[in-house]
Amino acid sequence: MADPPRRPRRRPARADVLAIGAYVVLGVLVCLNYWGDVEHRVSSHLPTDHSWFEWLFAHGAYSVRHLENPLFTARQNAPDGVNMMANTSLLGVTLPLAPLTLLLGPQVMYALYLGAALSATAATSYWVLSRHLVRSRGAAFVGGAFLGFAPGIVHHANGQPNFVSNFLLPLIVARVLRLGEPGRWRRNGIALGLLVAYQIFINEEMLLLTALACLVVVVTWVAQRPRAARERAGAFLAAGGVGGGLALLLTAYPIWFQFNGPQSYRGLQGGVFHNWGEDLMAFVTFARDTVAGDEAVEKTIGLTEQNTWFGWPLVLVALVALVLLVRRSVPARILAVLVVVFSVAAIGPKVRFDGVETTVDGPWAYVPDDLPLVEMMMPTRLSLVVAAAVGVLLALAWDALSGRGRPPVPAQRTGSTGRTRSRRRWLRPVGYAAILAALLPLFPRPLPAQQIDPPPHFITAGGWRPYVPDGRTLVPVPIPSNVHGLPTLRWSALTGQEFPIPGGYFIGPNEAGEGVFGAPNRPTSTLVYATMDADKVPPLTEENRRQALDDLRFWKASVVVLGANPREAVLRELMTQLLGEPQRVDDVWLWDVRARV
Repeated sequence: MADPPRRPRRRPARADVLAIGAYVVLGVLVCLNYWGDVEHRVSSHLPTDHSWFEWLFAHGAYSVRHLENPLFTARQNAPDGVNMMANTSLLGVTLPLAPLTLLLGPQVMYALYLGAALSATAATSYWVLSRHLVRSRGAAFVGGAFLGFAPGIVHHANGQPNFVSNFLLPLIVARVLRLGEPGRWRRNGIALGLLVAYQIFINEEMLLLTALACLVVVVTWVAQRPRAARERAGAFLAAGGVGGGLALLLTAYPIWFQFNGPQSYRGLQGGVFHNWGEDLMAFVTFARDTVAGDEAVEKTIGLTEQNTWFGWPLVLVALVALVLLVRRSVPARILAVLVVVFSVAAIGPKVRFDGVETTVDGPWAYVPDDLPLVEMMMPTRLSLVVAAAVGVLLALAWDALSGRGRPPVPAQRTGSTGRTRSRRRWLRPVGYAAILAALLPLFPRPLPAQQIDPPPHFITAGGWRPYVPDGRTLVPVPIPSNVHGLPTLRWSALTGQEFPIPGGYFIGPNEAGEGVFGAPNRPTSTLVYATMDADKVPPLTEENRRQALDDLRFWKASVVVLGANPREAVLRELMTQLLGEPQRVDDVWLWDVRARV
């Protein structure tokens, strides 16, 4: 919308190389705690999500190695399987990186990719800003750094790499804003269609947020430039039609599979996500994983994710920048609209303030829980658009201060230009200092990591192979779920998914077709979890033993395996009472049930 004059094609400038290098260093810093013992550390905040994404890297490698349909897997939640398109499967990443996963393993691949995704998002943001919006490379660097490493993005790096894989989004936005170029509607449409199709296999939710933001941007621009909009409408609609048609053509079957394939579902049971709105105090609070963050403060704000958490200095700087820029800058006015619209939209069904849910209705009180596409969204995540708008605003403000963009202070109509230059001389260092002072407290700290026990040698060395023929499953104890069984889920990931397991960590349908977390509990898995929670074996009956055999038949089990576990003693007692005395094989307790089920 405010393209600087086109520069001749040339090799990347030294500033470009330095900027990307700095982003890479930041990406390494954020993941530093993982690299101390990468094979035995997971996120302290979301260890189950961390293990799920390790499993996803293993799924991509397994699908490529065995030439299986990556949209579905029976290696988890056996025998029903998991619809990978209906989960955060990250197929656009795990499939092309499958050779590296096979070479390095899913733990190394996870840590390596996490830092690379953060850095790549910052790099593509820098490229779009420097080529299409600002003239100062310093301005583009500041904006790119914030877009790649904003507090809300780093927060999701705790076990959710799909929400930091935003490197295509700046390119999509730039391509949308160029759809109206005369004479280039085919090329622009094809480029947009390819980008959108690929993003669907990375994170559909972030694509939806980007589409909503682009809609607001285009409508706001049209309202300000109606004549130019009419002139470009034909090319814009033609390019948009080509892009939409191409994206639909490339993704029609995967999207159909997502909503109609095996183990698909409609919405989440109870619409649980809709209650997650952004607390108003979160906007001015420092995020947990920044140098100014404090976990004690986090606990007072409530249950929402940390998608804003800008801190009060940045909020003040952003407001001042908007006031100074909005009169003369069309992009600044559009950013102001984005900030207002998405800040309000991020509030949930009830307004929250400082951790207290008030009686005041928020905008989501009027949104039906079963509205298509929106039914799976969390209101708080709409504030990620606000974070993006703030990043672009910082770039615009820095550019204006550098003297290469529009000046933040208009020249006086009367009086000498000397007074204006004098004002610029003091405004520039003050402005730079204010922006840096607002950003330094948000500098990310290395993500917290915790140690996790490795899988048993029996599992990693392949001791299970004689016990698990094709078509049968290995039942780990405890059975993996979204609450229990984190280590046993990793057994599957770290052995290349060579044996299928029951249960798991995913979203699948319940009896009513609504999405629920994990497999519906069977009597034996419920008994196992209750025993773990109580640390005591309850009185068992013959009915319990009969149900255990029925469940093992349903799971097509060949062997039940118990490895080292804080509840190992009580779990061994439980399974012994259900199935009889186990064998000690290598470093596990094993119940061979092939002859019984």
